[in-house]
Amino acid sequence: MNKTDWTFGGEWPFEPKWFDTPDGKMHYIDEGPKDGRPIIMVHGNPTWGYLYRRFIKAVVAQGNRAIVMDHLGFGRSNKPTSEGIYSISKHAGRCEALLAALDIRNAVMIVQDWGGPIGLTFAARHPDRVAGLFVLNTFFTRPLKKVPLPRIIRAFQAPLLGDLIVKGAHAFVRGFLFNAGLSDPSRLTATDKAAYLAPHPTWSSRAGVLAFPRQIPSGPTGPVSDFVAHEGAKLAKAFADKPVKIVWPMKDVAFAIETLEGMWLRDFPHADVTRVEDAGHYVQEDAHEIVIPLLLAFIQQISGPVAS
Repeated sequence: MNKTDWTFGGEWPFEPKWFDTPDGKMHYIDEGPKDGRPIIMVHGNPTWGYLYRRFIKAVVAQGNRAIVMDHLGFGRSNKPTSEGIYSISKHAGRCEALLAALDIRNAVMIVQDWGGPIGLTFAARHPDRVAGLFVLNTFFTRPLKKVPLPRIIRAFQAPLLGDLIVKGAHAFVRGFLFNAGLSDPSRLTATDKAAYLAPHPTWSSRAGVLAFPRQIPSGPTGPVSDFVAHEGAKLAKAFADKPVKIVWPMKDVAFAIETLEGMWLRDFPHADVTRVEDAGHYVQEDAHEIVIPLLLAFIQQISGPVAS
């Protein structure tokens, strides 16, 4: 792993930065003018900051500041083997600590997948520091009823079988990220696949990847359901009159359209929504040509000072 070219042929040309947490060292990048509006991009599973490579270049070219972290267990961040370190509340706490240390103000937050509960917790707790939300397919509220989990998710959650599939076969990356999670898997180049495989070369390095599916809520009760219910209620109140843009991939096999219409639009009826018909779960890969212009337009529409 030490021999990896982390620029991936120039696709990821950003200077690495490091943030110390009690659980390990987090990698992040901080690009663009320091007095530009902070655009914070938060990834999910099993991706890392590379997912936003095109977004970073676009927002910096617009004059903004791009901040993208790798959650512990992902990208270039440390990869502890204890699954307990990867609870959603701990991920969210580390994200909050990094952004507080950077003294983020008047930011736009972009979140997707597990990046929603992790990143939006910062917005919920510090709404005075976030000017607008750019929400991709994610969740941040308690499920209203029992959630029928797909067979593969139940397999991931099984004590031994999940370890064999995710840690052993690396199936979450090879099977979901490279195939089922995309509307058009051919959009990933050989370089892209190498970039997504690089962070997790060994069985032991994949504990964080497995921890996420094992936390998927199966209904209204449970640690994650309770966490997002508590933090999500604060977010809904704080952003009732703030700019919220939602971009939703209509071929996502993980988040049904009911999550958009029954949860997001219930809490944010004023949100501007774009439905992307031909995009899967990883909408940043499937439809970046659509999503990035929408993001740049959203940033331009936000009023108020950039820095204070």
